[in-house]
Amino acid sequence: MASLETPVCDFGWKAPDFDLLGVDGKRYNLASARRENGLLVMFICNHCPYVKAIRDRIVRDVAELQEYDIGAIAIMSNDPTEYPEDSFDNMARVAKESGFSFPYVWDETQQVAKAYGAVCTPDFFGFNHGLELQYRGRLDASRKEAAPPGARRDLFEGMLQVAKTGQGPNEQIPSIGCSIKWRTE
Repeated sequence: MASLETPVCDFGWKAPDFDLLGVDGKRYNLASARRENGLLVMFICNHCPYVKAIRDRIVRDVAELQEYDIGAIAIMSNDPTEYPEDSFDNMARVAKESGFSFPYVWDETQQVAKAYGAVCTPDFFGFNHGLELQYRGRLDASRKEAAPPGARRDLFEGMLQVAKTGQGPNEQIPSIGCSIKWRTE
């Protein structure tokens, strides 16, 4: 299992649109996922220990960001052939058990992950009201284990700044996680 870091934030990069099926049976795109003050696009999966370690914190932080009118969507782009834990049915189970207040969608063709340049799970893309990239960093200091309670909430603080000013922090610490499991065709 290869661990990768996300690249540095490309400030101002425009969010590519998508049309993906959610575990709730509905389809989602940029317009339906965004809110007045921006959008958080998260590439996650079910099996990755980095994601498992922070799943409850993602739920907490997204719920609080929604209070600041920031939308959120989680995209699963892994090929479930080699990782059955990432199947659509398991995505639905994880979303329900974890109490996701945001859409969890499947990028079956992996084209959305490629369009975004996603490299790992978790990979966070925080966009402002104009859907310009302002955050590409970590959730917090967690790795394969959750950071101690009270750890700095990098993603939350960064997106709160985006909601208030339209701009993300100049200094961002990359996210680290398992590589996207690309199809071998």
